Amino acid sequence: MEDYASSDEDYHYDDSDQDDSVEAYENDEDYALLSSKGPTTKVITKESLLIAQKEDLRRVMEMLSVREQHARTLLIYHRWDVEKLFAVYVDKGKAFLFGEAGVSVDEHRDSDSSAPSTVMCYICMEDVPTVETTKMDCGHCFCNSCWIEHFIVKINEGQSKRIRCMEHKCNSICDEAVVRTLLSRNHPDMAEKYERILLESYIEDNKRVKWCPSTPHCGNAIRVEDDELCEVECSCGLQFCFRCLSEAHSPCSCLMWELWAKKCRDESETVNWITVHTKPCPKCHKPVEKNGGCNLVSCICGQAFCWLCGGATGREHTWSSIAGHSCGRYKEQEKTAERAKRDLYRYMHYHNRYKAHTDSFKIESKLKETIQGKIAISEEKDSTLRDYSWVNNGLSRLFRSRRVLSYSYAFAFYMFGDELFKEEMTEAQREIKQNLFEDQQQQLEANVEKLSKILEEPFETFSDEKVVEIRMQILNLSTIIDKLCQKMYECIENDLLGSLHLGIHSIAPYKSKGIERASELSVCWNNKVNTGGTAELDRPSGSGSSDENGCSSRKRARKDGLGGGFFDLNLPAEFVDRN
Repeated sequence: MEDYASSDEDYHYDDSDQDDSVEAYENDEDYALLSSKGPTTKVITKESLLIAQKEDLRRVMEMLSVREQHARTLLIYHRWDVEKLFAVYVDKGKAFLFGEAGVSVDEHRDSDSSAPSTVMCYICMEDVPTVETTKMDCGHCFCNSCWIEHFIVKINEGQSKRIRCMEHKCNSICDEAVVRTLLSRNHPDMAEKYERILLESYIEDNKRVKWCPSTPHCGNAIRVEDDELCEVECSCGLQFCFRCLSEAHSPCSCLMWELWAKKCRDESETVNWITVHTKPCPKCHKPVEKNGGCNLVSCICGQAFCWLCGGATGREHTWSSIAGHSCGRYKEQEKTAERAKRDLYRYMHYHNRYKAHTDSFKIESKLKETIQGKIAISEEKDSTLRDYSWVNNGLSRLFRSRRVLSYSYAFAFYMFGDELFKEEMTEAQREIKQNLFEDQQQQLEANVEKLSKILEEPFETFSDEKVVEIRMQILNLSTIIDKLCQKMYECIENDLLGSLHLGIHSIAPYKSKGIERASELSVCWNNKVNTGGTAELDRPSGSGSSDENGCSSRKRARKDGLGGGFFDLNLPAEFVDRN
């Protein structure tokens, strides 16, 4: 059998590393443990959203000795960035931190020992009983009716996360407990909407937490622990770019992929084709395609014109010229048409290869079931070989490298074109970088095709010696392909994008194990927070069990009633508001 891992044009590596590489890839999970620090992305479900939010609240409450509503106000102002909040506290002090966020810690509501029986509300200008008024932490007191109307207006205006006091020039944020209490009396639907918006602010305002863009929505959110420039996989199976929320597209930058997807989706290239292959009629201006050898063409409207220049002519002509017409002189339109033809052919070159690898990926995805059948047949044979994990690992390597190859052509289209980096490189620099990248791309492509061919072999019919030979070839090719992918990413990050003056293009780092699947968020609780008299953190309501350390072990329910203790995050906000 042909040695698929040895060729003059293949990527070579030191033979002394071969044994180590084979052992590493023989068990792909063990290989991951050598370089992984554990999962860096978390899935936030309906229940764990409450827990994750409470955990950040607890940290701020312990650090600043404040109540829960004040901690939430501070975190919403700082977009749930606890480290940034603590940095402002250390650098500028507690007074500046509270004043900037609109938090009033002076307790005015319980300071009046002998309040009058009636007070004047300066909003509606009426005397109302004291028991029907409410005083905020800032000390301003108005009647409950005015407060409720104020809350409803602000919630409908989309300002429910930071409802300010009604007093003129007062920047204090209203106590969420007061808002909740007053609204729940006569407007429970608005109170529920207010609760939901406060809950979802942990995702909407947090740069490290984003909703999964699955359609239909799975109800999950993803939180990244480190760099937000990464690609993640939700527990629902969707893989996406965390920064732009489109499909995973490395080694393309987000802007490159946005432009490429639009170019493939819209009719821009159809317009280019029309420009290259048709001429507009000088009378009705409809595009006309030439279907004969004669340069005198006629439109369906009856107008005759010259195909060379597009000018209107009569119908008299000879075998060599059109009567009364000459257009041999150079015109700028011809130069424009040539440029459009060149751009079209360049796009077709990259798009055809991008689509070819995308189609190969779809076809090879069907190999999984076929290979599982081959493995089942092989395990039933009377053979000394029992472990066939190397087949599945090789198939996973094929899928990951095929995806990288597909997107590398979209990257090359913009990297070495005139649309984004025309002023960043000279023609000589562009040619050198393009040759460097295409050499690596060609090596990766050749080895990926070899791996694909080997995996399609009917190894279930081979002898043990031949299966061992195939096993070594798959393991060697997996090592080679992994190193080539790493080398390509390093080339893009350091030699191509890293040398540019505009640093707006960055790519997600290469992961040898593929896109990381986010793990379930699990946060342990302390039922009480020792903050010197501050309020306790309530555990989220709802059924479920907890272990002895206080960690929730309840599984996520996909569908719950709207009247329960939780809001159903699987449903859009508009649906909940209507109901």
